Amino acid sequence: MPVYEYHCEKCGENFDLFVRSATQQNEPICPKCKSTEVKKAISLFGVGSASGNSNLSAASCGSGPT
Repeated sequence: MPVYEYHCEKCGENFDLFVRSATQQNEPICPKCKSTEVKKAISLFGVGSASGNSNLSAASCGSGPT
């Protein structure tokens, strides 16, 4: 069950929408201004560990050192 991120073009609100199934996807509505002028946002994620190692990044996901 995916969670999608959206951005409202009208008021600028960013929000998440939990989708129960692919067949139940209704048109997303902004929870702040009730507009249907929303676009799916690009989700970014962080890579790291609980120990706080900041040497890892999304850029390090490629091939190893040559």
